[in-house]
Amino acid sequence: MRASRRSDVDPFIVMDVMEAARQAEAAGRHIIHMEVGQPGTPAPLGAREALTRAMTQDSLGYTVALGVPELRARIARLYRDWYGLDLNPDRVIVTPGSSGAFLLAFTALFDAGDRVGLGEPGYPSYRQILKALSLYPVGLRTRLENRLQPVPDEVPANLHGLIVASPANPSGTMLSREALAGLIERSAEIGASFISDEIYHGIQYEGRAISALEISDDVCVINSFSKYFSMTGWRVGWMVVPETDVRMYERLAQNMFICAPHASQVAALAAMECDAELQANMAAYTKNRRLMLEGLPKAGFDRIAPPDGAFYVYADVSDITGDSLGFCREILEQVGVSVTPGLDFDPHRGHGTIRFSYARATTDIAEGLERLKTFMGRR
Repeated sequence: MRASRRSDVDPFIVMDVMEAARQAEAAGRHIIHMEVGQPGTPAPLGAREALTRAMTQDSLGYTVALGVPELRARIARLYRDWYGLDLNPDRVIVTPGSSGAFLLAFTALFDAGDRVGLGEPGYPSYRQILKALSLYPVGLRTRLENRLQPVPDEVPANLHGLIVASPANPSGTMLSREALAGLIERSAEIGASFISDEIYHGIQYEGRAISALEISDDVCVINSFSKYFSMTGWRVGWMVVPETDVRMYERLAQNMFICAPHASQVAALAAMECDAELQANMAAYTKNRRLMLEGLPKAGFDRIAPPDGAFYVYADVSDITGDSLGFCREILEQVGVSVTPGLDFDPHRGHGTIRFSYARATTDIAEGLERLKTFMGRR
């Protein structure tokens, strides 16, 4: 059967790495997972209990396209609690994960052939979703002195859109209020739509993550229950859009998704009240981060920058290898630690970088660091 040119997207390499790790486990090996960008904890207990109750009392059918009203209102309240913002719940759109929000945003804001800027390194699916929608991703090569984030002076004038993430994947770096404002102002100056990926908000170590909504209402903000709320497989996220654009997004959502999963929306609403459990998760990430920043240099990975948020460390290994994919394969085969090659995040410099995730149990992180030390000692 004929395939479209739009289908010619690159694989999400971390998913291939996860499959290789799964095969190794199926063969009886004990694998330490430092590749996967998801918490090692389940959805909060209160979320699971709420869904159990709902399954006996509700058919859990379609919801309205924009999401369960109670959940939208609770998300709006989150913006008051976290950022001091009085947000109209009508602006909140519940989506099938943040991936569904990206599809909605890219479809709503751009026409085929439009150019959308994104930082390199950055989340690989931005690029591939844009390509699948006949859009043109424009990589903005970032530098360590700018915390691997784009800067206004290097955002070209011929863009139709700009997407930034803070905290970022794979670096974990955050934009200051001044830096974020500068990028929003530059987008407005060139007439580009601004999309702020905030899915790692809540997971931060050095100060507070700034929402683009604190600076402007003329932005599209995307968030998710996957990371801070530990609900990756539940596939529920949200976006906040200008009030004048809500109906446009609603029409698209009605036709593209009908709605986010009702069961997941029930659980998400309850998860937002599970502060004690969520903060316990944060305590574990904080401990894991300390172990990583102490242990990676001892293992031989000393070209790293401390992450401000998320649960990743991005390492420059160009002094060790020019083949990050093969290098990660060696680590998995020899010591049973699964890590992600930088090719996923930077098609130009990713041959010399790798990403470590520390979202799993602290005991796993400690053992993984010992195994990495053993691996590097053999080289």
